[in-house]
Amino acid sequence: MKKKLIYSSLLTMGLFLASSCTKNFDKLNTDPTAFSATNFDPNYLLTTAQLDYTGSQDFSYDTWRADLIYCSDMIQGFATSIGYWAGDKYLANPEYTAAYWQSDNGADGAYSEQVKPIVDMVTTTDGVAKYNNLHQIGRIMKALIFERITDLYGDVPYSQAGEGYYGKILFPVYDKQQSIYTNLISELQDATSKLNPQGDIPTGDAIYHGDIGKWQRFGNSLLLRVAMRLSKVDPATAKSVVQTVIGKTMAANSDDAFLLHDPTGGRPTVNRVSQVLQGGPENTYVKWSQTFINQLKSTNDPRLAVISVTNATIGVAGGDANPADQKGQPNGYDLSGTPGLTLGSAPGFTTLGDYSSPSTYLVQMGSPTFILTYGESELLLADAAERFGIGGSAATHYNNGVEAAITYLSEYDPGATVSQSAAAAYVAANPYVAGETGLNMINTQYWVLTNTMMDFYESWSNWRRTNYPTLTPVVYPGNATNGTIPRRFPYPLVEAANNPTNYTAAHNAVPGGDVLSGRVWWDAQ
Repeated sequence: MKKKLIYSSLLTMGLFLASSCTKNFDKLNTDPTAFSATNFDPNYLLTTAQLDYTGSQDFSYDTWRADLIYCSDMIQGFATSIGYWAGDKYLANPEYTAAYWQSDNGADGAYSEQVKPIVDMVTTTDGVAKYNNLHQIGRIMKALIFERITDLYGDVPYSQAGEGYYGKILFPVYDKQQSIYTNLISELQDATSKLNPQGDIPTGDAIYHGDIGKWQRFGNSLLLRVAMRLSKVDPATAKSVVQTVIGKTMAANSDDAFLLHDPTGGRPTVNRVSQVLQGGPENTYVKWSQTFINQLKSTNDPRLAVISVTNATIGVAGGDANPADQKGQPNGYDLSGTPGLTLGSAPGFTTLGDYSSPSTYLVQMGSPTFILTYGESELLLADAAERFGIGGSAATHYNNGVEAAITYLSEYDPGATVSQSAAAAYVAANPYVAGETGLNMINTQYWVLTNTMMDFYESWSNWRRTNYPTLTPVVYPGNATNGTIPRRFPYPLVEAANNPTNYTAAHNAVPGGDVLSGRVWWDAQ
């Protein structure tokens, strides 16, 4: 009887405890210190996406392999004789062309480091009044991120990208580039219009530090760039969209969008281009190209004195900055003894040190990464004015753009300052000429500007849009393009295993094939 009473009491107590636990289960099983959508500050996600847009947090493999090894040499901003710099000679290296999308181990790259945090931020701030401006900036950043991804590869996961958690989508479709661009235009128009200068001030904004007016001008300038990307394939849409942003774009170099890096924070916070170029053998063997230096010398460009030095190691002060002594290295030469293409046999070769390197002003660990500038915006407006007859005088926009592209260099370092008077004198000595010559001048200056910004992604994209400046292709044994400058990056081979159905559909749809010589939609022939 005593045992029965004990068992009965224990059972009653157990039922009571079970009932109590059930009623408070959510509280008892919730870690009050854990982050959730209700207590996590989404500003941190904006900072992460902005920082990672400037380069991945591994050893900057996206910057190293995509921006530098491929884009900088293909577009003849840089030249190098380093064997693994495949872009200089149009050689295929699937691992390198995949690096922007995804690194070797799959943990780094644009989709994991840029797309995921920005999709998280846009999703968690949607409809939250106190985060309206943060939400709209996130949408603008998302457009910026995807513009580059689709420009590099063509049709890519877009509408379902980053939706593995929220939408349970593990195998995203590859959206057509045409539909991506249509949506980018719509998103930029809507997000920019909903920014409110009297609203919330984002605390995680590493670019404009919460200045909503600058974000409005940035959004419209990015919309201008996105629209002008269509000038060859869909000029009617390009023209109509550009007309909506006239008078609303960046107004001065003070509107330039850049992220200033912290040299004390290690790999995650230093300037990614500088991190690569200051290492060996890049610090010795990466040079400004002959095409680039010849362009500057032929027009007595005042930038030459501050962006270039000979007989120097990249990142180390010293060398000869005399403009008369600058000499660019020709693309397409090596150190491996290829008959007729060994660097020592190049016309005019003296010593490797006599070729011009980027000056220290441009490649410090704390240097800014430039994202979009007033100079670019004005040159794009000049292109639109010349091409479509809209937005005022092409010559005025051209002059504004070139002067801005010269004087902005002080944002790198005060030592790189070129005076406004020197910039104006250069413009006066090289006056704008209308017509096709003008389009050449505009886009050659755009190429010079984006090369000095170290944004070779953009140099390559705008060259593919306009075919200016006129570049002589490299013809090197074993090249993958039949001696033509590459037009896109092939899809990462890992996608064939990870997302086979959608990969195969996109792979088979690339005009010209899923190779370096294939073309993205807006790069119509």
